[in-house]
Amino acid sequence: MTATICGTGSYIPSYTMDNHDIAGLVETSDEWIRERTGVVRRHIARDETTVSMAAEAARRALADAGTAPEEVDLILVSTISSNVVLPCAACEVQKELGAVNATCFDLSAACTGFVLAYNTAFAYLTSGVYRTALVIGSESLSNLTNWKDRGTCILFGDGAGAAVLRADAAKEPDDESEAGMAEELPGVGRKNYLPVTHSDGGKGAALTCKSRHDFNSLNGGSRQASNETMLDDTHYMQMDGQAVFKFAVKKVPEVIGEALVLNRMKPDEISYYILHQANKRIVEAVAKRLGEPMEKFPMNLQEYGNTSSASIPILLDEMNRDGRLKPGQKLVMAGFGAGLTWGAAIVEWRGCSG
Repeated sequence: MTATICGTGSYIPSYTMDNHDIAGLVETSDEWIRERTGVVRRHIARDETTVSMAAEAARRALADAGTAPEEVDLILVSTISSNVVLPCAACEVQKELGAVNATCFDLSAACTGFVLAYNTAFAYLTSGVYRTALVIGSESLSNLTNWKDRGTCILFGDGAGAAVLRADAAKEPDDESEAGMAEELPGVGRKNYLPVTHSDGGKGAALTCKSRHDFNSLNGGSRQASNETMLDDTHYMQMDGQAVFKFAVKKVPEVIGEALVLNRMKPDEISYYILHQANKRIVEAVAKRLGEPMEKFPMNLQEYGNTSSASIPILLDEMNRDGRLKPGQKLVMAGFGAGLTWGAAIVEWRGCSG
């Protein structure tokens, strides 16, 4: 079996806050934010929720793929900012779509979340367990942002992106060399590229956010946090910016290199590197370390800021819809963030023919 992306979709809230709006909240300026992050504005959910954005992005992806909701048999939602705990966001999306035949669950891996959700769906589809998967990244990070903290409130935004993956019969290797590769690396000769992922929980303090509820396991009971605790800064995202920057510019090029070596590919075979949209300087540093031109590193963070697990599928959908993606192109999707987690997956773009 092979697994193909056959449709993409995204949803962005209409309300925006530009850097001048942020400068009204904390001591900063448009020039300062642009220079250090590349962000110009970010979209903020008002009437929307993580689930409603996920459902709308999913509808658009299904329409792009020409796929009915009833055909979907796996829904994965990657999020750290769901508006629901029980039922999970994926089940809520299933209800909204009418995807009655789907198995649904959420995945929490912060900014690496979409890559890990894609890998999870890829594994299910190529093993034959499911045939059609809907993979969604959706975030309402504005609800986790401390709007008095200049180090974080300049960065984050809200939105959702989705992709439809479909299992297809494996193609036969074209020649002996490709057949040999397929033997040694299952799936590679069949255009299934193996991902590379890592985690380092020992360095998780670089980016944290405490639960909004304080769960007390004594005697099996639980209690909601007091108002005083709810106002504590630890219940909002906290980041050691320098530590995250150093981690990203070192580990992202490394993991991309690992994925290329594993799949016996060279950088010049890659048309685009679709990185998590965290910071312009990080993307530029990764390109420099890989020795690849910036033209291969599309960015939209200037418009959306850091949308965590939604950033890669939003960018993928924009590139699909504006015609930048052509059948046969090789793409690298690379995520990095809290955990710490990081990973890269290689995708051959097939086109969304419905």
